[in-house]
Amino acid sequence: GSGKTLAFGLAMLTRLAGRRATPQQPDGLILVPTRELAMQVSDGLAPLADACGLRIRLIVGGMPYVKQIQALDRGVHILVATPGRLKDLVDRRAVDLSEVAITVLDEADQMADMGFMPIVRELLDQTRPRSQRLLFSATLDGDVDALIRAYMKDPARHSLAPAQASVETMDHHVLIVHPADKEEVTAQIGAREGRTIFFVRTQAGVDRLTDQLTSKGIAAGALHGGKTQAVRTRTLAAFRDGLTPALVATDVAARGIHVDGISLVVHVDAPNDAKDYLHRAGRTARAGESGTVVTLASPKQQRQVSALTGRAGVQPTVKRIRPGDEHLVEVTGAREPSGIAWYPPKERAPKREFNRTGRTAGGSSRPGGSSRYGSHSRPERSERPDRGDRPERTDRPARSDSFARPPRADSPARPARAERRAEAFPAGGRREESKPTGFQTNGYAAKRAKPRVKPAAKPTR
Repeated sequence: GSGKTLAFGLAMLTRLAGRRATPQQPDGLILVPTRELAMQVSDGLAPLADACGLRIRLIVGGMPYVKQIQALDRGVHILVATPGRLKDLVDRRAVDLSEVAITVLDEADQMADMGFMPIVRELLDQTRPRSQRLLFSATLDGDVDALIRAYMKDPARHSLAPAQASVETMDHHVLIVHPADKEEVTAQIGAREGRTIFFVRTQAGVDRLTDQLTSKGIAAGALHGGKTQAVRTRTLAAFRDGLTPALVATDVAARGIHVDGISLVVHVDAPNDAKDYLHRAGRTARAGESGTVVTLASPKQQRQVSALTGRAGVQPTVKRIRPGDEHLVEVTGAREPSGIAWYPPKERAPKREFNRTGRTAGGSSRPGGSSRYGSHSRPERSERPDRGDRPERTDRPARSDSFARPPRADSPARPARAERRAEAFPAGGRREESKPTGFQTNGYAAKRAKPRVKPAAKPTR
């Protein structure tokens, strides 16, 4: 919430304004650790780039290669990219970084924590040696310090604030909860009014907590690295638009993601270190707003959490609570959930299931409806259009004679069938038939074949 994106973005746009885009050779590069942060930076700078006549392109994983390669072939001024996808495109020779005049490394410490430093070094080696480089990081130690010494000469250092949580705009609380009551307490917090973000350590924990909240009637979304990019984008957009006021996430959302109006951050699982605590807590109380940070801990975790908050420079209020306690309601605004399961709205109609005969459950083999009348059943006979007003045809023969063969004019009338039968069988018996003397073959009498006689054996001497 400090305006960091505009700080380096406006400087880059001003320096590159008026340049002509060259196919596959960008002029500016912004490297960020996560897709969500890359999308946020790109969305924030895109309208400003359009005003300057510059093209900006998002290069992240989880999106089709073809569209990104086509955009690079047309020419792009600035790339906002994650290290992994950009390296893939470099290996495919779809992009050349030799003409990059200014490079920005945002959240460099997180890229180091995620193991991106070897790729970042490889990408920086391909940029112009004496190009301008900007680095933003919460800490400047370890791999980040080594990167600064290797790729930045006599850099100017600017520090905005110490690495401690702002106690003026944040209220920090540690709620000691028995493990058996933790699920119910979390659900009551999730039923509050306002945007709330729950941080969980693992992806499986995120999915499990999201299912627990939605089953109790809380509109919640899950965000972690195991989701596809399309799902992550929709989840974050629904949280930003207020469709799902509760977001359950891993630390993938703890860095750089800015959503207005997050009034409560809940550490369902305590963070690993003080730095993660500060980044999680930084999702609230942004840009001068106020917010509350709550850590749920079991009695056995109380000492560990106290040491963690001490290293983060925070003195929280510690209170032992149970579901529905007055202190819980006062701090978080918790309330009892509805208990009616909540389901996210479906964007597409579900596919119809067909049985072995190719028919749906309704008995139709047509995917679009239950019968040839569409989604309606066949009308009853009384509901069909009345045809009584149709004029009657006078040239049509009667039904009893309609199938009779008309007699020929030049031939006498044939006798009735009974008369013909009486002539054929005068005594009521059967007509005498001549029996063939041999086998009947195709209507011809054949001679009966003579039996073969075995010749007598010759006498032996």
